[in-house]
Amino acid sequence: MSRPRWIPIALVLAVAAVAVAGFALAPEIVRMTQQSGPASGASQGAAAGQSSVQQSDDPAVQAQLDYVLAYWSDYNLDDYGMLDGNDCVNFTSQSLLERGWQMDEDWWTEGTGTDFDYSSPWVSSTAFRDYLDESGRATALSDEQRDQVKLGDVVQFDWDNSGDRDHTGVVTRIDTAGDDVTIYFAGHTDDSDYRSVDDAITVDHPGGTAYYWSIPE
Repeated sequence: MSRPRWIPIALVLAVAAVAVAGFALAPEIVRMTQQSGPASGASQGAAAGQSSVQQSDDPAVQAQLDYVLAYWSDYNLDDYGMLDGNDCVNFTSQSLLERGWQMDEDWWTEGTGTDFDYSSPWVSSTAFRDYLDESGRATALSDEQRDQVKLGDVVQFDWDNSGDRDHTGVVTRIDTAGDDVTIYFAGHTDDSDYRSVDDAITVDHPGGTAYYWSIPE
């Protein structure tokens, strides 16, 4: 009969210590894995631009922001019309009504869904630019003046630098780091809530130019 093999007590204690340490670390490993997992509900905006929702001290501007963030992808067809494939200015105009603007003889709409009527400045980026300029309801800013841009201001783009305006949106976030200003906007047609202006003119439409309309609070 063979003799029993005795395991050294030091080895037993070492194995037990490793097991206890692993058990204690398990919850921490799970917690770290959960924190490093992908964020849910991300939209077109950069993650840095969505770390927190920015608020305006002006109730009218905040009402405008609440509207665009509620309807940037879920169109409000109960109250307004929609232009399939070209709805960016229509959506921006809606947000300005929510801000407190009143329609006039040059800038107006009526009807809902796809059965609605409108003036050219209500739906055309170039006509809207001309309307804002001639009416004096906003002040033009270049992209070099982006440090003066505020939440709720209007951003417009000339993708091919032909002199017209090709896209329009509403500024929803502004991040500042030293002299660098990063602006995000919401809009329809390329539906977005926090789309980067820089990405729009360097990645999506390389060589494009951004312009802004500063709206008095």
